[in-house]
Amino acid sequence: QVQLVESGGGLVQAGGSLRLSCAASESVFSINNMAWYRQAPGKQRELVAVITSITSGGSTNYGDFVKGRFVISRDRAKNTIDLQMNSLKPEDTAVYYCNTRPPRRDSWGQGTQVTVSS
Repeated sequence: QVQLVESGGGLVQAGGSLRLSCAASESVFSINNMAWYRQAPGKQRELVAVITSITSGGSTNYGDFVKGRFVISRDRAKNTIDLQMNSLKPEDTAVYYCNTRPPRRDSWGQGTQVTVSS
């Protein structure tokens, strides 16, 4: 089982920014592609952003709905995968989760709530 701990969510006004962090051991990030996902009320979980493993070069990819606004990155000193979210919109309101890509069924954590007010 891969243990992941998300943090950094909160309430922000539209147009604001938040930074989410996902903590795990370095070994997890070294060999696994990692991703941020989100699930809004009444909707299916969706993929937000992906960063490939350290051994694969750390390239990134994003859902069309966040391109140009969100940035996924790896902080090797802190052993975190971060998601910098800018220009937030009310439709970004959701619980945000990190997991491997593809996701491990037993690694879904509680996520972190992001609420964007209009």
